[in-house]
Amino acid sequence: MNSDRHSKLSDEELLQAYRKTSDNMWLGHLLQRYTTLLLGVAMKYLKDRTLAEDAVQQVFLKALTHMPKEEITNFKGWLYILTRNHCLQSLRDKTYNTDTDALHGLASPVVDNEEIRLQEYTLQQMNEGILLLNEEQRVTITLFYLRKKSYEQITAQTGFTYMQVKSFIQNGKRNLKSILLKKLGARDI
Repeated sequence: MNSDRHSKLSDEELLQAYRKTSDNMWLGHLLQRYTTLLLGVAMKYLKDRTLAEDAVQQVFLKALTHMPKEEITNFKGWLYILTRNHCLQSLRDKTYNTDTDALHGLASPVVDNEEIRLQEYTLQQMNEGILLLNEEQRVTITLFYLRKKSYEQITAQTGFTYMQVKSFIQNGKRNLKSILLKKLGARDI
């Protein structure tokens, strides 16, 4: 009954009531009037019903939170432009994200020889550092990090207890880090 009375009001009358009272109910009635139109506009651009429905909801939210202070003489046209611009921005954002995602998958064509030398040197120092660890640490570090074995697999293969494996790996990692810091600190390539 109440909504029937609102449906007889013109766009301008609903806008005036909204501006007078700042009650979003008036703007809600006005937006509801154009839901089907906006869904059609969004479908035209986005070609997906779910995305279009989301876009209409976002446009409604935008209209409710960012209603311009100046007088709108053609609310339907203003809403159409708002929806169109929102859809175009969504498409631009999607295209931009797709393009940058594709670029991340490509290998860099620039080869940094200094970086390659540094990586090779670091690997060489790491291999030498592993050899400096005590036997238990060397075996568990090699099995865990280089051969990708689980604690359980290392326990079965070496006969060490689970807690020994865990301790050897932790201590070996700490000792290897200390060895590498000393070695790499004195590096001269």
